[in-house]
Amino acid sequence: MLVKDVMTSPAITVSAEAWVKDGLRLLDEHHVTALPVVDDRGRLVGIVSEADLLHDVVHHDPRTQILPREDSDAPPRRIADVMSTLSMTVGVDSDLSDAVELMTSTAVKSLPVVDHEHVVGVVSRSDIVHLLARSDDLIRAEVDELLRSAGLSCQVDVDGGRVLIEGPVDPHQRRVAEVIAGAVRGVVSVRVRG
Repeated sequence: MLVKDVMTSPAITVSAEAWVKDGLRLLDEHHVTALPVVDDRGRLVGIVSEADLLHDVVHHDPRTQILPREDSDAPPRRIADVMSTLSMTVGVDSDLSDAVELMTSTAVKSLPVVDHEHVVGVVSRSDIVHLLARSDDLIRAEVDELLRSAGLSCQVDVDGGRVLIEGPVDPHQRRVAEVIAGAVRGVVSVRVRG
């Protein structure tokens, strides 16, 4: 499966010149954990996460202190002040397994998806969890319909996202069935028996 089959698009992005409060509002409104930071041409210049935006924003409650604190009245900060400029990305046509490897081998929860330096979407751990949680009945129905529309007469069984296809005898037809089933959302693995 390719990243473009799973990503959320269009991406919710933010400008480096936006206020931190604007970034917090976007995270809350769109229920995301990070925002790609883009320039005026839509090119990626960084990423800002929940942790970046929360750092030094919540101040001590004066009711918890016996003596007043000497907090500085620093002006509100811009996204550029808190964003990371070293952001990992994946291409729109990247294999989803590469994105999963990046997210599971690092603390990154979401990745900007780029096409020629422009942000076109975001793929997150929750997108992939949602994909893999798809019911076996929905997967079976979609695989069955796609195989029939390709002119293949097969028996399709799905258990835990694992697809078993029985029927095609010709090696070319078996390969076509495997590719078709493997592109269906929620499929974990495909086995074809002739």
